[in-house]
Amino acid sequence: MTGLDRRPAAATDTALPRGPLAGFAAGSLGMGVWVTVPGLLLLYFLTDVLAVGPWLAGLALLLPKIADVVLHPWVGHRADVEQARRGDRRRLLLLGCALPLAFAALFAVPGRLTGASAAAWVAVIFVAGNLLFAAYQVPYLSTPADLRIGYHERTRLMAFRMVVLTLGILLSGLLAPLLTGGDAATRAGYQRMGLVLAVGMLVAMLVGVAGIARLRGSAADPTPAGHGGWRALRTALRDRQFRWLVAAYLAMSTTTHLVLAGVPYYAEYELRAPGLTTVLVAAFVAPALLVTPGWLVLARRVGKQRALLGAQGAFAVGSLVLAVGRPAGLVVLIGAVAVLGVAFAGMQLLPFSMLPDVIRAATAATADTGTGAGTYTGVWTATEATGAALGPYAYALCLTVGGFVASTAGESPVQPDAALAAVRYGFGLLPAVTMLAAVLLQRRYTLDATARATS
Repeated sequence: MTGLDRRPAAATDTALPRGPLAGFAAGSLGMGVWVTVPGLLLLYFLTDVLAVGPWLAGLALLLPKIADVVLHPWVGHRADVEQARRGDRRRLLLLGCALPLAFAALFAVPGRLTGASAAAWVAVIFVAGNLLFAAYQVPYLSTPADLRIGYHERTRLMAFRMVVLTLGILLSGLLAPLLTGGDAATRAGYQRMGLVLAVGMLVAMLVGVAGIARLRGSAADPTPAGHGGWRALRTALRDRQFRWLVAAYLAMSTTTHLVLAGVPYYAEYELRAPGLTTVLVAAFVAPALLVTPGWLVLARRVGKQRALLGAQGAFAVGSLVLAVGRPAGLVVLIGAVAVLGVAFAGMQLLPFSMLPDVIRAATAATADTGTGAGTYTGVWTATEATGAALGPYAYALCLTVGGFVASTAGESPVQPDAALAAVRYGFGLLPAVTMLAAVLLQRRYTLDATARATS
């Protein structure tokens, strides 16, 4: 077979049908629970319910994510093997549908475990859950690169996904604190929350598997996207455009997960109203339901790269307002969180639609050897997982430096002034700094104009 024969079919501007698009997007509803709830509640669950010190709690969340750096590219390799042998990635997707079991177990810590033993339970279950999440997420996010669609249609596909993902984040972010018992959260409440949300995850993820099958039936690339494997991993790591996009996304992922982990602390210790956790989550997530179509229109007009830089800048500005704290006024602070939410929508839509642009460009450039979409996606999701760990860990380090006092459910220790300052600056100033780093990294990515012109 010649190199020309191996070249993927040209992308087209044909619009994907709405039904399969909606089915595909439904898978993100289940993934949104895993992305949101551990990031929102797990650090707080460890420090304020299970009496785990903040440094150890942060470590318990960080170490499982370090394993993801190896596991996700390996899952990507397996996804490419499945694609080459079977013509799809369905078996990995179905394996990933066991994720709800791990989610329920994550919050079902045995009653006698506290402190270090409770942290160990969470860390072990977190490793298993992250592996199952990778088994679903990697083939799921490989779908845009597997389809014979163009630059703008890839953005439209991911816009559908973003709206449903946002719905999953919003519903789980609002329901999870309520199901735990709100201001009077208990171990039993966390266990109840885990079971209820796990059922919803399972249904949504199975619908997503069916949606992917329908999309592939209507617009799948007729040739495999390369051999995958370690050769594809080396190709991905040597891809300059991919490296800069991944580096910028690592900074973005770290920042957004840092903010998410800080929400319950900011509500309780800075705003002095734990019940505002739900309000802040809604202000952070809900705008995406309204503004995602706007980001789609903006990307069509100015390109994905310029739109993404605008989202990053807005996030940094909103974070600086949050660093002011109570003197700014509650309405202003909630408005600042809403600005973060608008920016967050763009930072979820645009990088994920730029990833298949990079994969398609690499595939065209290496038509004689092939490029594995699963391998690229595995590196990408490993980066996302790393950011999901670094964010809460960075916030936990802020709390540790400030001398934050851990407690069990029902206790209300007096926090030193330094700890209260750490709560505020860790939620506002640190995210602004890390997001500015994302802007500097993102500016080094230069593929967007070419991808837009040649699609």
